[in-house]
Amino acid sequence: MAALNEEQTMVKDQATAWVNEQSPVQKFRALRDSGNPRAFEPTTWSAMIEMGWSGILIPAQYGGSDLGYLTFGVVLEQLGRQLTASPLFASALVGASAVLLGGTEAQKQKLLPKVVDGSEILTLAVDEGPRHAPAATALAAAKSNGGFTLTGAKRFVVEGMSATTFVVAARTSGKPGSMDGITLFTVPADAKGLVRERIVTVDSRGYANVEFDGVTVAADAVLGEVDRGGVLLESVLDRARAGLAAEMMGTAGQAFDMTLEYLKTRTQFGAVIGSFQALGHRAAGLFTSMELARSCAEASLQAIDAGAANVPELVSLAKCKVGDFLHEMSNQLIQIHGGIGMTDEFDAGFYLKRARVAEALYGNQAFHRDRYARLLGF
Repeated sequence: MAALNEEQTMVKDQATAWVNEQSPVQKFRALRDSGNPRAFEPTTWSAMIEMGWSGILIPAQYGGSDLGYLTFGVVLEQLGRQLTASPLFASALVGASAVLLGGTEAQKQKLLPKVVDGSEILTLAVDEGPRHAPAATALAAAKSNGGFTLTGAKRFVVEGMSATTFVVAARTSGKPGSMDGITLFTVPADAKGLVRERIVTVDSRGYANVEFDGVTVAADAVLGEVDRGGVLLESVLDRARAGLAAEMMGTAGQAFDMTLEYLKTRTQFGAVIGSFQALGHRAAGLFTSMELARSCAEASLQAIDAGAANVPELVSLAKCKVGDFLHEMSNQLIQIHGGIGMTDEFDAGFYLKRARVAEALYGNQAFHRDRYARLLGF
């Protein structure tokens, strides 16, 4: 594990205790069964705000604590262990990062304090098809009356039903297939012409398809520079990917712990099954993969905090390696548990379903292997 400082250790201890006591996976089961269209409990979100997690990345002048991405990752990992659903990742990490990196002082003053107190839920709307492809952005933003008119659609928007403001990647010039000509806009969820439709997904989280039918925004809705938002978008996405890798690490880590406990307690042929050499070797291999994935995930977060030049490479490495481990670990969780692993009464299915969605979000393993190779000049 990364060497945590005193503040990070305190945050980790707080997150671990709260998640285990107040938000165990049984709470997620109840949330799923309730059919809550927001896909999170308001009391859960309020508790996170009270603990200061929504302000971890935000500087003190806007009401936050500015503790950095590794600290945020520590929290996300613990949430991932119990599959805790909330807008924390979408708003306080992804959306806040977009404003921090590309916003004017006026935009920061307007949005960031509200992110901290939870009255504003930001989310990034980027993909338009079934696969993650930022360069394929086609949603058009045409200049009109001193502002812009947005026409098009975004798919699979995280927390799309609960968001109060969307950070939208739109094309102001050029053609789909190029990162040039992309501009980021902040668009209020209640804007005229914006329609969102809830998507019911296997991981029981809050996603939506969002239609933009002639949505007008003022010139001050632009984040960063017009036509030059591609670099900003990639920077925001890298922070999203690194944070998601941390959450995935928690999900995979809990799956490993559940499996290890079963190997230590399940008996067959008069012995605990963990004593069988084949299963012992399998557990050892999974542990090795887990530690390698953890090193990659933490290195990407530390690189972002340090402003390192190789952040994109480390982030793609992390998303790929953690994705590989989570995929295998969620499979082994079910396989080693045997028949009970296939039942809804057991929690393994929740981890498998969350794993498959998280793997694809912001680029699957294939996407990041290709990106990593290109970044290294292959």
